[in-house]
Amino acid sequence: MTTIPLKKPRREDLAPDEVLCTHCIAKCCRYFALPIDTPTERADFEYIRWYLLHDRASVFTEDETWYLLVHTACKHLQPDNRCGIYETRPQICRDYTTDNCEYEDDWTYERYFETPEQVQEYAEAVLPRAKSKGIRSAKPPALPIV
Repeated sequence: MTTIPLKKPRREDLAPDEVLCTHCIAKCCRYFALPIDTPTERADFEYIRWYLLHDRASVFTEDETWYLLVHTACKHLQPDNRCGIYETRPQICRDYTTDNCEYEDDWTYERYFETPEQVQEYAEAVLPRAKSKGIRSAKPPALPIV
């Protein structure tokens, strides 16, 4: 079994023939992210709120593209953080390279939402107010004349 050192080396300190994954916690195998439509109206933000009502889901943006992120490990991830089906892994895994992976743990997103409340607050900030909604209470009905 391969053990991962407590402090991993920096990417630039690795030897040219050294495998980056030997020092990693397999972050790329512990979630998947799918692009979603950019929300432009209240109904779109309601869908995003619904996504976030589910356990282990979040939403982020990168380069103005919105993504649904599901935090779940691949069922073939081994205890040593290696792939249990490496020779028969899916094409998406074969195409993935460590050139731009999240090895450094300093990844940040333009927007990151973890709760439905965060999405609601964001929507209220970016969407125009409905025409019938102002900052004042609705005008009460006139009192009857007696």
